[in-house]
Amino acid sequence: MAISQTLHKINMERGTIMNKMMEQALAIKDELVSYRRTIHANPEVGTHLPMTTKFVMDKLREFGYEPKEICDSGIVATISGPKPGKVFLLRADMDALPMAEKAEVEFKATNGCMHSCGHDMHTAMLLGAAKLLKENQDEIEGTVKLVFQPDEEGFTGAKKMIEAGVLQNPKVDAAMAAHVHSGTPSNVIVCGLGTSIGGCYRFRIVVNGTGCHGAMPETGVDPINIAVKIYESLQTILTREIAATNPAVITIGKFVGGEAPNIIPGEVVMEGTFRYLDKEMGEFVINRMDEIVTSTAKLLRGEAKLIELSSVPPLTNEKGFANEITGYMKDIVGEQAIVMFEGGGMGSEDFASFSHEVPSLYYIIGAGAKNENPLYGLPTHNENVVFNEDILPTGAALHAYSAISWLKNNK
Repeated sequence: MAISQTLHKINMERGTIMNKMMEQALAIKDELVSYRRTIHANPEVGTHLPMTTKFVMDKLREFGYEPKEICDSGIVATISGPKPGKVFLLRADMDALPMAEKAEVEFKATNGCMHSCGHDMHTAMLLGAAKLLKENQDEIEGTVKLVFQPDEEGFTGAKKMIEAGVLQNPKVDAAMAAHVHSGTPSNVIVCGLGTSIGGCYRFRIVVNGTGCHGAMPETGVDPINIAVKIYESLQTILTREIAATNPAVITIGKFVGGEAPNIIPGEVVMEGTFRYLDKEMGEFVINRMDEIVTSTAKLLRGEAKLIELSSVPPLTNEKGFANEITGYMKDIVGEQAIVMFEGGGMGSEDFASFSHEVPSLYYIIGAGAKNENPLYGLPTHNENVVFNEDILPTGAALHAYSAISWLKNNK
């Protein structure tokens, strides 16, 4: 009977906190929309985001935080409650993409860059969560660490922040991040269990030969011929050296060599990606790629080198942690709005670097389908993509409520 009464009390407390937080989140919707539109209209790309960094840090100070920039454009702020406990990290990415926006919205970016992946939405939601956490600080049993990072698109932001100590002082026990998705109905939560997002190895292959006239190929070493052989041989790793049941894909999307039709050039450059779900298999394939690149070139009298441009491991949602957090999310969006799945796709996300260090959850929040509005439903990284701003309060509440609930139940 005592256990039953205790559980009833806990559920009553959760219901009270949840209702209060949703009311508070809806009350600041206009502010969240303003944050998002300010960031959207001033997109910045890559590792150095001075305007966005200043905007976020100014807002955090306005809310009562003392944010720190622990690396270039990498922001951390913490908030602790009256009771000690563990540390829960919430992360948002802030960088945009180098593409001109075509969506006809009043806050359209005009500097040749665009928040076509929704990172402006993520940043606004985490700023909203920061405000909600301040308003509910007495409910925090432990510490929430707020992280705003640069260069998710280049796969360097999370690694740089981890190297700068973002998971220490205080030591992080669990982490969470969200990504908006146009095409998924608004406020529907999609969450993978286990390894759900592929690792990605971005590479460049530089092939060197000896240039010569096309009428006398025997006087040179043709790097185009070498590059073609390398291109073909790389695919045989996937078809003959790993199991067909182990998902992986090598794509070379850039192949550059030569300037004149009758001249064999001295150099060819290829660039591409290798995507995979199994970390050990990924390491095997990368080693084989290196062997094939160097040995093929040597066999054909040239030289070639495989160069890593950037990389990110597969992203793993720890199953027990994912089930617990989505249990809290049901209080906010309802049980029918939570979609769980096993298996994974080949998109990549640099939050994976966090997921390899601490128990983590990365989830998708629907940002509008076409049946809601004809403007919604285009894929991310599209110059016309439009996201539903009505989901901003939901995202802010999900962050804050999940962090508070997890800390209460994992003392």
